[in-house]
Amino acid sequence: MALFTVIPTVLLWTPFFARLKDFWGIPLPQNGMGIIVANYDGPLYLVVAKTFYNQDLIKSSFQFPLPTQYYAAHFPLFPLLIRIFAGVMGYPYSMLIVTLISSFLAILFFNRLIKNYVEEESVLFLTFLFSIFPARWLIVRSIGSADPLFIASIIASVYFFTNKKYLYAGIWGAIATLTKSPGILLFVAYSGIIISSNFKDLIANQVVKLKIRETTTKFLSILPIVLSLLMVFSIFKITYNDFFAYFHSGDNIHLSFPPFQIFNYAAPWVGTFWLEEIIFIYLFGVLGLLRLIKQKNYELAWLVGVFFTSILFVSHRDLMRYFLPIVPFLFVAFADVLKGKEFKVATIFILIPIFLYSLTFISQNVMPISDWTPLL
Repeated sequence: MALFTVIPTVLLWTPFFARLKDFWGIPLPQNGMGIIVANYDGPLYLVVAKTFYNQDLIKSSFQFPLPTQYYAAHFPLFPLLIRIFAGVMGYPYSMLIVTLISSFLAILFFNRLIKNYVEEESVLFLTFLFSIFPARWLIVRSIGSADPLFIASIIASVYFFTNKKYLYAGIWGAIATLTKSPGILLFVAYSGIIISSNFKDLIANQVVKLKIRETTTKFLSILPIVLSLLMVFSIFKITYNDFFAYFHSGDNIHLSFPPFQIFNYAAPWVGTFWLEEIIFIYLFGVLGLLRLIKQKNYELAWLVGVFFTSILFVSHRDLMRYFLPIVPFLFVAFADVLKGKEFKVATIFILIPIFLYSLTFISQNVMPISDWTPLL
C-alpha cells in the first residue's frame, strides 16, 4: 500500500522538483515544489492552519483578496493536522505529508473494502488501479488537499458499516464531516439503510421490540457524524460569531436548482460550454448505481445514490472532484469489468495519458502567491 501511495506521487513531483522546462513537450513552470504547494486549495488551508479562523490574523497576515468568512468553507480537521506536523517541517511540507498519509489510509481501506467483493487474486490490481485512477484522484492526492483525508474516512466508515461495526463507522464518518461538509451525507445514507432494512419487519410487526432496540443502537452509533457538524458550526460561532458562517462563506457551496445547472455556461464556476465529459460522469454514476442494485448490494447503492443525487445539483466545472467520494464504490459495481484481461491491457495504455493530464493540471491549477513568508 505504501508503494502504491508514494511512487505515483513522487513520479508526478519529479519534473517540478527537477525544475524541468518541459516534459513530453508540455511546458512547465520553474517554481519547483512551490507549484505543488500552491495548487488550489492548499494555500487556503494553510491560512486556516496558521490562524484557525482568527479574522484579525487573516486580515493582517495574508494577501489573498478574500473575505474572512470565505475560510469557513474550509473545515478544521485537515488544517489542524497540518498544524500538528508543522513544528517539525514547516506548514507547506506538513500539508503534503498529511496528504500523503491520508492517501495511504484511503488506499489501505480501499484494499480492505474491495476484498469483500472480489477474489484474492484481483485485489492487488484493483488496489493499484485505484491508486492512479481516475486521474483527478491522483492529482488531489499529490498536492496539498483535504480530499484524500475526506475520501479515506468515507471508505473507512463504509467499510466498518458494511461489516456491522457501526460505532467505528460513526467515528470515521465524524472524521469525514470534520474534514469536508458533504460528510454529513453519510448520516443520510446510513439512515436510509437502517430504516429500509427494518421497514418490512416493522410493518409485519415481527419482533418489533428487538428491531426498535437494534435500530436505536445503530442510530446512536452514527450520531457522531451529526455531532461533528455541530462542533464545526460551534467553532464558527466562536470565531465568526456566526453559527451558520459556512452558509455565508460566499459562492463555495456550488449547489443550484434545478439540477444539471453545470450546463449553464454562464454560471460563475462553469464558464465554458466544453462540457461533454460531464455526461460521461453522470452516465457512469447512474450505471454504477443500477449495477449495485442489480447485485443486491443495497448498502453501497444507498451510499452512491445519496452522494450521486447531491452531485446532480452541483454547478462547478470541476465536477469530477465532487464525484470522487463515490468512485471507490463504483469499483465494486464494475469489479467484474475492471478485473478483466481487456481492462488490464487498457490500463497499460492509459498510464501515460493519466500522467500527462495530471502533470498539466498541476502545472496550471496554481494560486498566485507573491509572498510566501506568511505561509511558511
